[in-house]
Amino acid sequence: MLIAIVLITIVVILIFVGVGIYNGLVGARNQTKNAWAQIDVQLKRRHDLIPNLVETVKGYMEHERGTLEAVTQARNLAQSLANAPVADRAKAEGELGVALSRLLAVAENYPTLKANENFLALQEELASTENKIGFSRQFYNDCVLKYNNMTQMFPSNIIASMGGFHAGEFFEVKVEAEREAPKVSFAKPGNK
Repeated sequence: MLIAIVLITIVVILIFVGVGIYNGLVGARNQTKNAWAQIDVQLKRRHDLIPNLVETVKGYMEHERGTLEAVTQARNLAQSLANAPVADRAKAEGELGVALSRLLAVAENYPTLKANENFLALQEELASTENKIGFSRQFYNDCVLKYNNMTQMFPSNIIASMGGFHAGEFFEVKVEAEREAPKVSFAKPGNK
């Protein structure tokens, strides 16, 4: 009788531990999804700011049309990948970041544009949004790290494999140009 009680107690404890691990995995997966949603909010804000920035700059930089078109194309590509895997979205957003940094670097050559209130306000909003995107990426990657650790470490990896939990994907910079600091030149147009 005592052996039966001990075995039942061990089984009940194992069930509670298994349920706890499973619930922890669900919580970590949901936190990862929420962190991605926060990145998505900031990316949407970035995408909404870009047309206003391009329109403001367009009048000042007629001969820089290629730069403006590159920003618009990168934005359109990033928006079209709204439901794509994290790696594809990260790559497209990286390319958009590179195009935006080129646009802002070229804008340095236009003193009247740099003094324009709309441009300054949009530039400040974009910089603030870029900072929020950076923090959101970091939080997302922290959540993915925690979740991946749970799916790969013993004993939670056993529950993870039985429950169909799969490792999450990090939001990584894959565009080499995004790793480089933008080059800003204060030379006037025509002076090299």
